[in-house]
Amino acid sequence: MESFEERLCRRCGLTKADVGMLISAMRCEEWKRGEVLVREGRRNTGFYIIAEGIWRASYINSEGNDMTLWFASQGEILFSSWSYVANEASMLTIEAMSDSVLYTMTRDEAETFFMSSVEAARIARRMYEKQIFELDKWLLGSGAPKARERYLALLEDNAELLQYVPLKHIASYLFITPQSLSRIRSELVRGKKSGSERR
Repeated sequence: MESFEERLCRRCGLTKADVGMLISAMRCEEWKRGEVLVREGRRNTGFYIIAEGIWRASYINSEGNDMTLWFASQGEILFSSWSYVANEASMLTIEAMSDSVLYTMTRDEAETFFMSSVEAARIARRMYEKQIFELDKWLLGSGAPKARERYLALLEDNAELLQYVPLKHIASYLFITPQSLSRIRSELVRGKKSGSERR
């Protein structure tokens, strides 16, 4: 099983030395399931890396529904872009779906670190490029017609989600109802069974 350092290296194209350099500038914190890193309408300018755990970003839409925008897990970066980049109130709530361990630094500490050397600046560029790439991938894959493919991709990358995240949050992330997600899951189970019976 990959360590969070190995996963961060793979996801962001960093070396182990890069990750060691970054982590050495950060503090380690433990968070409990249900704790909120930042609430919609509040501010948190911190920069975090997930060593253990699963996190969910959500917002309340115009109809009052709790909508999941993204999940983040081991080896991923975690921050409120509104707070970190623009020093404004967050448009999202970021909540722990499981007990977690985070490495953290303030925005000022992060800026000082990333400007401290060419190597540190390259680490920042790689991580931010990865965030932009993931956002584009999410936007291209959104919408109910692709829900099944998005669900499979989510499981492939974050299989542990099902242990910690209620299905209603996964359904809202896929832009479908919980009933539609149940149908997709049933179809996949039936497909596996019929595949194993043919062997």
